[in-house]
Amino acid sequence: MAAFDAMFFVFAIPAVVFAGVSKGGFGSGAAFASASILALVLEPGMALALMLPLLMLIDVANLKPYWGRWNLRASLLLIGGGLPGVALGAWLYAAVDADAMRVLIGLVSVGFVLWQLRARLGLRLAADAPLSTGAGALAGLAVGFTSFVSHAGGPPAAVYLLNLKLRKTEYQASTVLIFWAINIAKAVPYAGLGLFTRETLTLDLILAPFALLGAWLGVKLHHSIPERWFFALTYVLLTVTGAKLIWDGLV
Repeated sequence: MAAFDAMFFVFAIPAVVFAGVSKGGFGSGAAFASASILALVLEPGMALALMLPLLMLIDVANLKPYWGRWNLRASLLLIGGGLPGVALGAWLYAAVDADAMRVLIGLVSVGFVLWQLRARLGLRLAADAPLSTGAGALAGLAVGFTSFVSHAGGPPAAVYLLNLKLRKTEYQASTVLIFWAINIAKAVPYAGLGLFTRETLTLDLILAPFALLGAWLGVKLHHSIPERWFFALTYVLLTVTGAKLIWDGLV
């Protein structure tokens, strides 16, 4: 089949390794781009279905190195909001304009980075305070919904978690726990909607070693990069992710 030709693997292998690195070391903020890359050579629904088992594999691989180092309260808040978001995404999958949601989340992501830069430049227009529990629940809803429709739950999760000013490993571990739970929740409706096929699952088996390689590289890079550089890179990834979401939504 066409999915097995050389051109597919030219796109798929770097995309899967990139997803592993992003989820393994940098908070999942840009991992969604792997599905966008695959959509260049596959039907978009097939690209989403192909990536989900690989993302779940990366999640499992990342649990051990980050076990117990997460912010449990923030993680449970986002998971609690995320599960209804997954249900909403499944319910409205065929009817909702996902592009509008991509633009909204992209604007929030880029806006948050600009807000952080404002603080760095000393332009304190208002008291900086952690987002409320209600804001966290709404962020979780966005995480679940956007993760379901495009695997792009990283930006809304980052907006909430970065606002809490967590240490870099606490932040990273929290994203591991959150998306481990959210991706498990997504698998059931994905199967119910018929998105998984024998072809996607066969390709998942072929690409699984590259997903694990990316996860291992991500953990190594996480521990070798100083904290301030980690968050600088996270903001860059968040900006790139947000801009890509806006671009995808508008184009």
